[in-house]
Amino acid sequence: MYIAMVASECAPMAKVGGLADVVHGLSRELLRRNQAVEVILPMYDCMRYERIFGLEKCYADLWVPYYDQWIRCDVFRGVADDIPCIFIKPLSKDNFFDRGIFYGHQDDAARFAFFSRAAMEFMYKSGRRPDIIHCHDWQTGLLPVLLYEIYQSLGMGNSRVCYTLHNVHHQGVTGPQILRQSGLGTHLMTPEKLRDNTHVGAVNLMKAGIVYSNFVTTVSPRYAEEIRYTALGHGLQSTLDTHAGKFGGVLNGVDYGTWNPEVDGHIPYRYGVDDFSGKFRNKAALRQRLLLQDKFKPIVAVVSRLDQQKGVQLISHSVFHALANRAQFVLLGSGAEKAINDHFWGLKHSLNDNPDCHLEIGYDEELSHLYYAGADMLVIPSAFEPCGLTQIIAMKYGTVPVVRATGGLADTVFDANYGDKPHEERTGFTFKDFNEAGLESALGRAIGLWYRFPRYFHQLRLNGMRQDYSWNQSGGHYMNIFNHIRA
Repeated sequence: MYIAMVASECAPMAKVGGLADVVHGLSRELLRRNQAVEVILPMYDCMRYERIFGLEKCYADLWVPYYDQWIRCDVFRGVADDIPCIFIKPLSKDNFFDRGIFYGHQDDAARFAFFSRAAMEFMYKSGRRPDIIHCHDWQTGLLPVLLYEIYQSLGMGNSRVCYTLHNVHHQGVTGPQILRQSGLGTHLMTPEKLRDNTHVGAVNLMKAGIVYSNFVTTVSPRYAEEIRYTALGHGLQSTLDTHAGKFGGVLNGVDYGTWNPEVDGHIPYRYGVDDFSGKFRNKAALRQRLLLQDKFKPIVAVVSRLDQQKGVQLISHSVFHALANRAQFVLLGSGAEKAINDHFWGLKHSLNDNPDCHLEIGYDEELSHLYYAGADMLVIPSAFEPCGLTQIIAMKYGTVPVVRATGGLADTVFDANYGDKPHEERTGFTFKDFNEAGLESALGRAIGLWYRFPRYFHQLRLNGMRQDYSWNQSGGHYMNIFNHIRA
């Protein structure tokens, strides 16, 4: 079948967070299953163009409605990591995607509503008739509305939409002018359709996608329960309940072609379950790279965005708890909020002379591979976590995750001491309470086990490496969903 994957991000050329990795990994898995896949993206000026091959214009003069005028776009195609990609470039004074960053402008809702309309217009005018249009998060939530309100009657009636919620905390709540901008009618401003459940005069783009798509997924079974039944639904609980018959959680996968210490070209020493010695040589390489002293100590790592969702206050506390308990600590990450970045820069300066600590403020995709390969533990103290990929990556690299039991973290990490899984399936350390005491209980147990029971700690490493969270599993679930909604 032909699947059009429409999103605001896709690794490696346009990545802010896990959404990009999911679009990349799922697309590659579907291609491996001999499906025809194209990823449709905005053409940002800040993309990593060196990762796109054969970039060329494939459609000129795509005119897209915008309020009472038309905006001309050029459309390009190229290949990134063997994934065919389509890039839409508006030629407008608004410079929708020529701003040096992916998100963070006051008109983000207008920018991505325009992209959704442009994607539909391109598919329609270029003669593309996808069997499945797979949309992601609020940025493309308007697309299924456009399909069924406008393009279905123009000959696209056989296309079906799967819509994936990656983070319900961000819903694209905006003013009703977005309907006029996109060529949609005000009759959609009802509680059953696009009107926000909390702000009566507002449109909710994520709700639009839920209501109008043929099937709705989110990125882990636990998160599906949390957003339907708890405050983590942020007002969408009743909408998800109404559409429960077409809603389910599918755990994200990881591309083991990219994240696998047996084949990873970004680490100096490759290793696996049967030959683990490279893990320890990578630990030495990480220490050398970050100028840490070579001592008999575990390395505790954080590889993360630095924002409130990720539990920045607990990340900060984990630095000092690790150092106080005879561990080394390394961090790789940055945040969009100046106050949070400033806080971690302050920590970096105050700990600059500590031979057991290094904070790298910024993000370096290639360096993150060495963090995973060289660390003994990875801390993920999230306030909420729809799925999380870092804990899955860490396990593949024999790095034991220490996580808060929420969302996908609870679906993938099983406690070494208190889990209800057989010992061969226990993979890390978990804590429930989102506070310093909760973090200390799990991180303290992890460090203590490393020192006192190294054989069991090593068994946890191997247990994690043997888990299969590849896209092969998740890809099968998505193929079942696609076939279901086509039928």
